Amino acid sequence: MIVDYSTNLLKNIHESLLTSDKRESTVIRGIYEYWHYGCDGFNDRGWGCGYRTLQTICSWIIINKNLGQEVPSISKIQETLVALEDKEKSFIGSRDWIGCFEVCLVLDSLYNINSKIVHIASGRELPKYLHIIRQHFEEFGSPIMMGGDQDCSSKCIVGIHTGSKKAYLLIIDPHFIGKAKSAEELKNKQWVRWQNIEEFVYSSFYNLCLPQIKII
Repeated sequence: MIVDYSTNLLKNIHESLLTSDKRESTVIRGIYEYWHYGCDGFNDRGWGCGYRTLQTICSWIIINKNLGQEVPSISKIQETLVALEDKEKSFIGSRDWIGCFEVCLVLDSLYNINSKIVHIASGRELPKYLHIIRQHFEEFGSPIMMGGDQDCSSKCIVGIHTGSKKAYLLIIDPHFIGKAKSAEELKNKQWVRWQNIEEFVYSSFYNLCLPQIKII
């Protein structure tokens, strides 16, 4: 069911999953909205996850910087990339995916925010980059976009947990369809979850887009 409820989206859906041990868990600061497939009445099922992750990041910027702006629509994002000459005009109205590089361009264009792109050659290599993710949350506190090739489903990372034996990333999954009634519902159905880093696809590379913006 595609329903436009973009003026009343759930916020900070990860909070019920926070652990009590702050020494092992580091999460984002501030407030964001959960943007996902079809939440604004536009049916992007099967191809729009990168746009939705970007919209979640944009909501974080707009809310915490008190910008008084609307989160850009998928059409606005496509138009921005065409205006930047990253895409051809035929991109507007298409179902072409976007990844971390496009997210970086849009954040720079709309909000004058630089982003750091981190390339991880394989899911097997992810443990080597956990310190970068933790450092980002400690220094900036902004959400991270994650994309890949074999694992092509975009994800929003809002936290990291590194225990003595296992490590997890706190994932906001944009693939939910329908009207989310509560954060508890999303947690129960794994749309927001701690994902063991061993569950990431070893045959896939991953890119991270880390917006370099702080909030007080």
